[in-house]
Amino acid sequence: MYTRIGRAVIAGRWFIIAAAVALTALGSTWGMGVFDKFTDGGFFPEDSPVNSDADSIRDEFGSVDGDIVILYESTDATVDDPEFEQEATESLRDIADIPEIDRLSSYFSTGQESFVSEDRNTTYAVAYLTAEDQESAAAQYSDIKDQLRNTDDLEVRLGGNAAIFNDINTQVKDDLVLAEIISMPLLLVITLIVFGAFVAASMPILIGGLAILGGFTITHVIANYTDVSVFAANVITIIGLGMSIDYSLFVLKRFREELRSGRGKTSAILNSVSTAGRTVTVSGVVIILSMAGLLFIDVPYLHGIAYGVMSAVAIAMLSAVLVLPALLYLLGQRVDKGRLPWHKEKADADGSGLWSAVGRGVMKRPLPVLLVVTVALLFLASPLLGIKFGGVDERMMPEDAESRQVTEQLAADFPGAGQPTFTLMAEVGPEQAESVISEVGAIDNVARVDVVDSTDTATLFQVGYDIEPFSADARQIVDDVRSLDRSDLYLTGLPAELFDSFGAISDGLPLAAGFIILVTLVILFFAFGSIVLPVKAVLMNILSLSAAVGISIWIFQEGHLSDLLGFDASGYVDPSAVILMAVILFALSTDYEVFLLSRVREEWDKGSDNETSVLHGIQATGSIITAAAAILIVVVGAFGVSGIVFMKMMGVGMAVGIFVDATVVRMLLVPSTMRLLGKVNWWVPSPLAGLYSRYQISEGETETTDENEPRRESVVSG
Repeated sequence: MYTRIGRAVIAGRWFIIAAAVALTALGSTWGMGVFDKFTDGGFFPEDSPVNSDADSIRDEFGSVDGDIVILYESTDATVDDPEFEQEATESLRDIADIPEIDRLSSYFSTGQESFVSEDRNTTYAVAYLTAEDQESAAAQYSDIKDQLRNTDDLEVRLGGNAAIFNDINTQVKDDLVLAEIISMPLLLVITLIVFGAFVAASMPILIGGLAILGGFTITHVIANYTDVSVFAANVITIIGLGMSIDYSLFVLKRFREELRSGRGKTSAILNSVSTAGRTVTVSGVVIILSMAGLLFIDVPYLHGIAYGVMSAVAIAMLSAVLVLPALLYLLGQRVDKGRLPWHKEKADADGSGLWSAVGRGVMKRPLPVLLVVTVALLFLASPLLGIKFGGVDERMMPEDAESRQVTEQLAADFPGAGQPTFTLMAEVGPEQAESVISEVGAIDNVARVDVVDSTDTATLFQVGYDIEPFSADARQIVDDVRSLDRSDLYLTGLPAELFDSFGAISDGLPLAAGFIILVTLVILFFAFGSIVLPVKAVLMNILSLSAAVGISIWIFQEGHLSDLLGFDASGYVDPSAVILMAVILFALSTDYEVFLLSRVREEWDKGSDNETSVLHGIQATGSIITAAAAILIVVVGAFGVSGIVFMKMMGVGMAVGIFVDATVVRMLLVPSTMRLLGKVNWWVPSPLAGLYSRYQISEGETETTDENEPRRESVVSG
């Protein structure tokens, strides 16, 4: 099949390149419009109780959560001074005339002291937009935000949900630019070191750009039908750029090897597609199917990112198998143009280089190495025992973000404004409100229950509590309210959202994990022809990613290195972020297993003994896997400087995980475990042996004939 694909690429090379150019143009224009489609929600199921309760409250009382907070501050006047009052009321009068503003609440319209700071130099107003959904609210805020700063004598700062999302969206775009500025020169240096020629080194980066723009384009389409988190942009960039460059390395390396062996460009392309292209396809399928496992968890936020990653990886895979070979066919020997004079190609598959020497040293003492490495990784994973799950708040943004500063000032300077609360509606008239106050007020950790609005048939309450909103005790309040013997209560608030989100995660995680592990076992069986190696690989994947997640918890939950990395630890981690990072790392670890152990299997099939097969496999793949890992570390590590703590954690955690997998696992765990298992590595039941023989995933050359080159006998595989 892959030979036919290679021939089709050669025949349709100009059409493929034209399609790639068109996709690039579409992605750089319409595709980038996906930023206007991103949302900042989706952390709990659409059909969850908190969602339906929020709809019921909105239907009865309208919007009860303000979209925008407008903070007015003076250094030398108080809200009681006529000048302050006149300036603020004139500003609010003009704001009320903005078509997008539904209504305003302020000290000057209500007389409530809760709108005034303790020093009385600051007050705030809450604006409610006419938008009916989050996406529309974000668009409205973006259109009118400059009109809200309509006073010269008072300092005006903006906060609230719409402002927070706007700041996050802006920060995400800035982070993408900064990450590219940091990573692109380093990536070019790495590819130059690997290939030693400017033209060859530029090919992977070119394909990387195509994957990012293609991923944005497909995600834009998806965003028209489902919510896609704003953080998908960063993840698409990380995975799209990283994997496309990795895939290009494998295809390009094989193509240049074919040319050096004396083949013409036709045979070189056909053999590159049928070998490296096949491995790239398997790798892409592994990641796509692994990300599909997230769809078992009923959290739209994860679904949107999963769709984005699957899109980017699909484009990266197709670009490496179709677009890159088309370009290479046109370039031919010119792929080595701009060669560095000091660069020398080295044979890396003879089992006698650096990588095999390391493997040979490990194999001399496999058991001590295995025990020491396992204990070390378990120690790094130990912070998992103290993991505390929570949500995201203003601390995820940089300290200089205006919306964060407004949120923190409200909590610090306005009595009661920063106190965590639930919004509770009861289908009772004002005369029955006392029964609700009595029942809800008796729940542990509830500090107060206040009536804030009422109609003839419903009453709106604000339920205050004095504990951390992310804590298990806060979520217990939700469970206790819902357990009351009455069906007329509707509850919203951060702990309620977390309660429903955590419930969806706990329900779906076993299915997601089972699906991902099953897919991995099946793919690795066809890669290795063994039952033992897939199980061992899964266990090693879990061990290495546990260490990476443990280090992430030590840093981002417990706050170690927070000054160095520039963030404020909340004492909690978002479970969806941990799951996303773990799934991506698991898929990448599986990729490296495929790349490495497929070559080990080839040596075993040639009749080599177990030790020789492992050493040859390690040496044959050592340089290219190291380069691929280095590239991914640069790409994901660049997001360690992100202003968003979520992306900072993803960048640092994934960089650590990739480093552990590419060094400790590949150099130490793989050779030690394979030495201990010996022939057991290759055990497979007889019925499955035939299945593997027919559908195995292996690299092998295809017999081809170029009219302008001599015929050469080669191994036919697959």
